[in-house]
Amino acid sequence: MKIGFIGLGIMGKPMALNIVKKHDDTVYVYDHHEENMAVLRDAGAVVCADECEVAQNADLIITMVPTSAASKEAWTKMLPLLHEGMSGIDMSTISPEVSLEIADMVRGAGARFIDAPVVKSKGAAEAGELGIYVGASDEDFAALKPVLSYMGTDILHLGENGSGLVMKILHNGLVAQIQNGVNETLGLARRFGIPGDVFAEAIALGGAKNAYLPFKVGVITAEDWTPAFSVKNMHKDVHLCLEMAESKGMDMPGEANAARVFDEAMERGYGPEDFSKTYKVVND
Repeated sequence: MKIGFIGLGIMGKPMALNIVKKHDDTVYVYDHHEENMAVLRDAGAVVCADECEVAQNADLIITMVPTSAASKEAWTKMLPLLHEGMSGIDMSTISPEVSLEIADMVRGAGARFIDAPVVKSKGAAEAGELGIYVGASDEDFAALKPVLSYMGTDILHLGENGSGLVMKILHNGLVAQIQNGVNETLGLARRFGIPGDVFAEAIALGGAKNAYLPFKVGVITAEDWTPAFSVKNMHKDVHLCLEMAESKGMDMPGEANAARVFDEAMERGYGPEDFSKTYKVVND
C-alpha cells in the first residue's frame, strides 16, 4: 500500500517521517514549503508537485493541514482522482461540520474516510507516541488503525465520522482554560515571591496537579516561546469550541474568557509562537 502525506508542518513533518521509517512501501509527500519536503526527501519519501500528484500515486492519503478551508480545498482538488479501494485520513484539527462534508465527498467517490486528529506535542510526534482520536465506522477504523499506529501509541475510537474532531476540540478547549488558569495563578504566585518551580512543585501535592504545568513552567519562566503548539492554532481551536457550544445552545464563560486572551495574543502578533506566550497577555 502506497501512502501519501500532505502537510508537513510542526506536527506533520515528524508524523510523516515516522511513516517513512516504519512503512514498507513508497511514501509520497507534499507541502507548500519546499524546505519541509526536503527533510522527507532525504529520509526516502517521494516529493510531489501538488496534492493531485499525491492522489495519483497513493492508495491511502493523509492530510495534516492548518484550517478547515485548507483541508476542504485539498480534498476537493483530489476528489476527481479518488476511487473505490482508496482511503483518506484527515488528521487536521478542523470544524466537525466541514469534516463531515469532506467525508461525504470522499465516500461518494467510493473511498474510505476517517477523521483522526492528534493530541500531545511535537516531541510525542517525533517519538511516534501521539494520542489519536478517531471518528470512523468500525470497519474503517479496523482497516486503518495499523497506519495510525505508525504515529501514535494511544488510539481511541470515539464513534462515527466527526466524533474524533469533536473530542479533539473539547480537549484543546480544556487545555486553553488550563493555560489561562496557569497564566493567572503562576503570575500571582510570582508577585508574592514564589518562584515558578516551587509553585509547580506545590501544585503537584494537591488536587490541582496536572500534566501540563511541570512541562510548561520552565518555558514560561525562561520566556522561551519556541512553538510546540502555536498561539494561532490554539486561537482557532478555542473559537471552534465556542462555535460547537453555540450550536448546542450552551454558554461557556470560561472558554469565552480564554478566547479573549487568545484574541489579544493574536493582536499582539504572537500567532507563530507557543501558545504559552498568552502568559504575557495576562501578566504584562
